[in-house]
Amino acid sequence: MSETIPMHIIARIRSDFPTKFGIPRQSGLADAPARIVFEPPYRNADALRGIEDFSHLWLLWHFSEAERDGWSPTVRPPKLGGNKRIGVFATRSPFRPNAIGLSSVQLAGVDLHTPEGPVLTVRGADLMDGTPILDIKPYLAYTDAHPEAAGGFAVEALQRTLPVDCPPDLLALLPADRQKALLSVLAQDPRPGYQHEPDRIYGFPFAGFEVRFTVADGRLTVVSIQPAEAQ
Repeated sequence: MSETIPMHIIARIRSDFPTKFGIPRQSGLADAPARIVFEPPYRNADALRGIEDFSHLWLLWHFSEAERDGWSPTVRPPKLGGNKRIGVFATRSPFRPNAIGLSSVQLAGVDLHTPEGPVLTVRGADLMDGTPILDIKPYLAYTDAHPEAAGGFAVEALQRTLPVDCPPDLLALLPADRQKALLSVLAQDPRPGYQHEPDRIYGFPFAGFEVRFTVADGRLTVVSIQPAEAQ
């Protein structure tokens, strides 16, 4: 028997990633700042009372840009080149029976009095700008952290980062607090796992800029960074 569970969008993220391309593949991999802006029914400072005592939070959110009809018991993780199937419940693929994401982020600031109501500033989010947030919970290291846990195929893939060549004059075009985040995103190789053309120029929007790069001989080279409106 089909059953519907009511859910409510409590907030939306405001991040530097307006498209899916370029978003870090997991939370915490890039030190990019983002803001959590609550929807009007939940703009209540009392709901955040005590949250400043926690250093990290769990975000439960909706894969709003990855919905599709039906589901498949297996998926092709980009980390494995997009050509090997793994059970959907052994991955964090967005293509799931329920399109729910889970991210651990650092709480960097709490502002209870803004024109948009209470706002949380976080770091390390892997959410596209505008993503609906379904719930926020405090991260508890004594129960949520398991340093000895096995990471399967995801750990091996994480170790394969790229050296990044970005001319200083290009990097300087970005705000200082976005430069480290961009380099972290690029080092993770934003390309789809099945694309390896050395002459191809890839690009994605980030923090109001369009970043273009190539990858050849195991190195990523930034070829341009321009204000997005100039494209």
